[in-house]
Amino acid sequence: MPDHLAVIYNPFSRKNLKNGPDYPQSIQALPDVLFYAPGTHAALQAVVDDLRTRPLSCIVVDGGDGTVGKVLSALHASGWPPQAWPPVAVIPSGNTNLIAADVGYGRRGVEALRFLQAELRSGQAMLKVKQRRPLVVRRTGHDSAPVLGFFGGMGAFGRGIGIAHQPAVLKRYAHDMAVVATLFMTVMQLMLPSQRDGWLAGASARLDYDGRPSAVHEHFMLLCTALNTLPYGVWPFWRAGGATGSGMHYLDVAAYPPSLLRAVWTLLRGKAPEWLRRTPAYQSGSVQVLGMRTTESFVLDGEILEPGESGDFTILSGPVVSFLYA
Repeated sequence: MPDHLAVIYNPFSRKNLKNGPDYPQSIQALPDVLFYAPGTHAALQAVVDDLRTRPLSCIVVDGGDGTVGKVLSALHASGWPPQAWPPVAVIPSGNTNLIAADVGYGRRGVEALRFLQAELRSGQAMLKVKQRRPLVVRRTGHDSAPVLGFFGGMGAFGRGIGIAHQPAVLKRYAHDMAVVATLFMTVMQLMLPSQRDGWLAGASARLDYDGRPSAVHEHFMLLCTALNTLPYGVWPFWRAGGATGSGMHYLDVAAYPPSLLRAVWTLLRGKAPEWLRRTPAYQSGSVQVLGMRTTESFVLDGEILEPGESGDFTILSGPVVSFLYA
């Protein structure tokens, strides 16, 4: 196997902004490393088209969740058969790094690249592989190609992302504290009488899961993910009736859900007790295809996506991607 690495570097990610110019220069000085820092979608697509012509052992994504999703979206749009994609190693350096927490390489900097090359030469790297199937979001009438990512949602989730993107949060807190601050401010919104009803009323959407229509049309929150773990032991998903977990995980919470604060506290600790599973307002499972008719936006890895011209989203369990970890 060749030991050539292609490093796709996001110079605008939170941690890379702090590294200064010496860091990318040190990467470029490594032997057998192709270094790219595309600043636009078109430039990234050109990078992926170029990589198809080269013998690669791995694509290294140095950025956050948004950067990983954009790289996979470009791979998908390139026509490069997914079964021929090189494995991917994620070096976390973004505002949000949920993907890296599940499948990231776990090392940073030039030493991580040297270590990765050594493991590829010895064959050890391919013994440490996690496979995931990213979400593929399609919308009719949009000129852009399908968008790939790993964690998405709407309703209260979208509103929470709006809070997280406020300058007061982005500039004041590092990533871990930003998550805590966002959660705190979201809960505070639910506690305020003037805000509570607007949050609890949720968003209108008609959903179907693998072709089965949902009876719920008003949703406090919808979440779906292709990841298998989240940071801090948080896991707000479960499977009912012995269903398998081969597709995307989802949580659908109806508008005005009962025992909401109790449910939030339970799910944030990665637990789904029997009382919660029996409550109709909370539904969770694993599916291959999630269809959605709505006028609401859908947030995927922090990017806000508007519905198709028919008010539609189709979210699919996508191609298998192999991630290397250390």
